[in-house]
Amino acid sequence: MNERVAAVLRGLGDRESVADVGGMAEAALAAGEARFLGDLGVALARSGVDAWQHRNVFGRLLRLLCLTPGREHVEEAVRLVDATNGATPPYPRLAAALLAEGQSPADLGAVFAGGARAHAPEESRACLVHELVLRGALPGEVPALDRWARSRHWRHHPLRRLPLELLTVEKRPALASNSSRGSSRSLPDPRPGASLAPARSGSRPPLATERTTEAFRANAGAAVHNWCAESNGTYESGHWELSAPVAEAAVPLLLRGLGLGSLATAKPRRPLALTRPTPEQVWAVLFAAAAHGGAYSGGEYGAYGRLAAWRSFAALAGAPEDAEPAHVEEIAYGCAWYGFAGVTKWFRMVAWDVGFAAVRPDGRELAVLAATDTD
Repeated sequence: MNERVAAVLRGLGDRESVADVGGMAEAALAAGEARFLGDLGVALARSGVDAWQHRNVFGRLLRLLCLTPGREHVEEAVRLVDATNGATPPYPRLAAALLAEGQSPADLGAVFAGGARAHAPEESRACLVHELVLRGALPGEVPALDRWARSRHWRHHPLRRLPLELLTVEKRPALASNSSRGSSRSLPDPRPGASLAPARSGSRPPLATERTTEAFRANAGAAVHNWCAESNGTYESGHWELSAPVAEAAVPLLLRGLGLGSLATAKPRRPLALTRPTPEQVWAVLFAAAAHGGAYSGGEYGAYGRLAAWRSFAALAGAPEDAEPAHVEEIAYGCAWYGFAGVTKWFRMVAWDVGFAAVRPDGRELAVLAATDTD
């Protein structure tokens, strides 16, 4: 460790503020000293100290390197991620999102071409592929990236099953906007779609028999899992077999009769206010929930957020667990989708609510996901 790095680390954990350290790093980067930021970040990662001051400075260094264009900055950012060695938060996921936003595909080719200074962990490469796909980049634009993305080298990685281009249903992912000091995010309407006309009197729903399994519950809730694991969230999901195809006018009464906690406080004399979202709108809400997290959870970031959204989307649509996303999309377009987030006091109505029901193509199966979180 050189003396300049040691001087920064000395007493860092006793500081009440690290703003001046961040300013120093920004000035050093502007002066062309990316290597110094890399050395300092590696030293922080390997120090074994988990003080907030160390995490704050490391995060600032990572953001500066990832978001400042240039191959040298990419190489130093990769060094930082490699040094974290599985630490929390999941730095490969965060760095991939930052790099995809801040760097050109050509400069990111260094991550896949190898070399001593850009030896990226495989997890970083897998995440980066799909962060780029989410931003509309095609792997074929960068030969080194394309070779790695289409190789069998990562065939067992969970992200490998995702397509290398956006499908129709996922054309408008809500992505975070990042700076060296943090990020901002805009969330889609949690209850998208046109309002459904109130149910006509005399509309009778078919009988519903619950067929929910633990596997379905886990898959349907994948997009909101981080809300519950890391924040104040809760969710419920279920799958029912219907005695006859359900008419749209009977869907509100059908949902009321399922015993859902999220609808338990609905006023019996007031029509249940549903919407008719498109599959694209449903996928967008699921992706935002997974990628950006809830009130206190950091989310899965783009690549794993995409994977979680597809898991939930597939479960609700009734696709086989091993179905490719293109097949899931085909099934989903045959479903009738309904939105009910925010219609009862079960939903916290802060910023994090999900409520969707899917009537599957034959009209004789129904799946539901409801989730809420608060600060």
